[in-house]
Amino acid sequence: MTEAIFAQETPAPKAKFTAHNKGKFFAAFGGNRDDYSKSDIHFKGQNFNFTVQDAAANDKPKGWQIDYINPTRFTIPQTNMKFGYFINDHYAISLNIDHMKYVFDQHQSAYVTGTVNLPASDPGSIHNGTYNNTLVDFSDGTFLRFEHTNGLNYIHPEIARFDDISKLFNIGNTDKFQLNITEGLGAGILYPKTDATVLGLREHDEFHVAGYGVSAKAGLNFTFFKYFFIQTEIKGGYINMPDIQITYDHSEKASQHFLFFESTIYAGGIFKL
Repeated sequence: MTEAIFAQETPAPKAKFTAHNKGKFFAAFGGNRDDYSKSDIHFKGQNFNFTVQDAAANDKPKGWQIDYINPTRFTIPQTNMKFGYFINDHYAISLNIDHMKYVFDQHQSAYVTGTVNLPASDPGSIHNGTYNNTLVDFSDGTFLRFEHTNGLNYIHPEIARFDDISKLFNIGNTDKFQLNITEGLGAGILYPKTDATVLGLREHDEFHVAGYGVSAKAGLNFTFFKYFFIQTEIKGGYINMPDIQITYDHSEKASQHFLFFESTIYAGGIFKL
């Protein structure tokens, strides 16, 4: 009698969620700090046409506080949002909203070139005259106050590459912890709400498409328990805003271009439908 022997097949191990990225969505929220190069800021209106040369500016950090997670106040600090999708295992496309803040350093002196010719009844007429590389002290704010504090909003799509480097650190189970490096390029619009008082004229701060930006970034992505991550990034780029709204008269505008450096930390989630 022949005995039939059946070999029991061992089921293939289930693939880790973190083994492949294609088709995954992700969303993240975070905060930033920013540095800006000096820039020439040109102001032009009916009774003025001048340039502040090599103007210095800073960001406006609020520190760690509840405003970051308060939906009615989260634009008060410097915040970032990111929404993305992996088109394959290594490349993702995302929409990024970088809510940076740019504040003209009020306690500075800078050289001014141009003319101011306001009516004598205007308080700003104390600054009437011709400026030929003239050093001006801006400390009292009567000549100029200038901020993109609600904010310097850089809205841009981005394409980024992700590479799992967990093996370099002997991380075996990436579904518990995974380490990725990421690099990307982005370009988009600047949509600031500019708080500017030029020569005492009535300001008009409304959201307005003022120009464009381009950027490159690199970062580290720390993924925990498959679905949650913390991502740190450094980003550098160029911003050009030729159409900055400063008063109720839309013909009165400012323009500037500068380099920026941004460091960001995000917390987010990744999932697959």
